[in-house]
Amino acid sequence: MTEKQFVTHSPKETMALAERFAALLRPGDVVAYEGGMGAGKTVFTRGVARFFGVEDEVASPTFALVNEYGQNPVLAHFDLWRITDEDDLYSTGFFDYLDSGAILLVEWSGRAGDALPENCITVRIEGTGDTRTITLKGDGRFDDFGG
Repeated sequence: MTEKQFVTHSPKETMALAERFAALLRPGDVVAYEGGMGAGKTVFTRGVARFFGVEDEVASPTFALVNEYGQNPVLAHFDLWRITDEDDLYSTGFFDYLDSGAILLVEWSGRAGDALPENCITVRIEGTGDTRTITLKGDGRFDDFGG
């Protein structure tokens, strides 16, 4: 697995990094976000969605649990904060999306337990204020990825 680390200094820079990252995504990819409340997971998702031409407002699906954006490929944006067990995860349609060819963008991915595929891509976001350290971990397609 390749691991790359970047520092951004504003939400605009975070979104720009996410757009460049999105160019490497393929249908069926699962992106597992790690980071605390307010870390910038949804901001990163906005950048991914912008790359794919999504014009809808991208918001955290905290209460809806999943928001779907775009058509080719579909982006399925999950927020698993309220998930407490596998039954809850089933109720979100998570497993159906895994088999659909959509790109899954999963906030609070640790709550998915063993349901995440082994080859998922991890985006860890840490920081305070506007400065973020963003660590991308994935397969070989990230070897030459630069910020």
